[in-house]
Amino acid sequence: MSYLNISTPERLAAFCQQLAHCKRIALDTEFVSERTYRPVLCLVQVAADGELALIDPFAVKDLKPFWEAIASPGHETIVHAGRGELEFCFQAVGRAPAGLFDVQIVAGLVGIEYPAGYGTLISKLLGQKPNKAETRTDWRQRPLSRRQIQYALDDIRYLPALRDELDARLTRLQRHAWVAEEMAAMEDEVQWALSQERWRRVSGNSGLTGRSLAIVRELWRWREAEAQRRNCPPRRVLRDDLLVELAKRQTAEIPRIEAVRGLDRGDLKRQLPKIAEAIQRGLDLAEDDWPATVRQESVPQLSVLGQFLYAALGSVCREAEIAPPLVGTPNDIREWIAYRIDRGRTRRTPRLARGWRAQVVGNLFDDLLAGKISVRVGDPTAESPLVLDRRGSD
Repeated sequence: MSYLNISTPERLAAFCQQLAHCKRIALDTEFVSERTYRPVLCLVQVAADGELALIDPFAVKDLKPFWEAIASPGHETIVHAGRGELEFCFQAVGRAPAGLFDVQIVAGLVGIEYPAGYGTLISKLLGQKPNKAETRTDWRQRPLSRRQIQYALDDIRYLPALRDELDARLTRLQRHAWVAEEMAAMEDEVQWALSQERWRRVSGNSGLTGRSLAIVRELWRWREAEAQRRNCPPRRVLRDDLLVELAKRQTAEIPRIEAVRGLDRGDLKRQLPKIAEAIQRGLDLAEDDWPATVRQESVPQLSVLGQFLYAALGSVCREAEIAPPLVGTPNDIREWIAYRIDRGRTRRTPRLARGWRAQVVGNLFDDLLAGKISVRVGDPTAESPLVLDRRGSD
């Protein structure tokens, strides 16, 4: 299979000039993230107006001209599960790829499957079987083997055809506006995640007091800085469970810190003074500066109604040709119920009450709770056995 091998800045510059005239650019990346603070970009694959190219980031150190070309308007950028590509683009030039079209998300919007793997979509939509033998390969090694190159090229050469098949279904269902909504939401989520301190994602922090959360935040900040300095994953510096345990104990005394099982590692012992300093910073904060606690409300109705509405969600989505997991999760439904019970006074509008999701299920759920729609069992052997009937006015 012929392709452009881009391994010098001069070749990259010439290729970027070509991209400026392309209407469709399919994009994929190979990266390794297990051992470093940030993912290491190992290969960039591009299919642009019928031409395939592989860009070697180890040979071409500065890929900013490429990401500028990808972010510049005038073309459509086709990806599969493209969050990683969005992150690389945002980090390089502060903007998202232009005209984003994620085939994984679009497949869910037309009722195929979500989240569908690349091979699954190729099989279902194109009737072909791609080579997936190099899924766990080490993309840092050089030179790349023939099998690695073939795999990398396969990751992009099917994307334009997948896009065309999906676009035809979008046209039939009149859902192009839904795609624009989902692409904008994904771009916002990625940009937000890259710009925020994500200490609340430390597992096990729910139910902690404000003071303990302040310690979690300070320990997270220390851990991030240390991981960046060492260029290693943050959890390799200090595990989440140890971080939360230290926050619960609320002490900066080194002997008491040492007493926590799991902190007897040699590298952690050397860091005990720094850990104690981070804990003390959290302890010294005034109460007004503590992070807000997240209340876990126990509302019995949420469980019963959530199960009922989640069952209804599957039936509604299959009838409307949408993959249910893309529409919402059980947690999304609980948030929607809590929002409705609270009448929206103190909560932000949940996903199921916004945009196309409100059109598909949110408004229907309103009618279900109001008794305007009833649910019955139709064919018990059918994939969607529940039938929703709109009740006539009395």
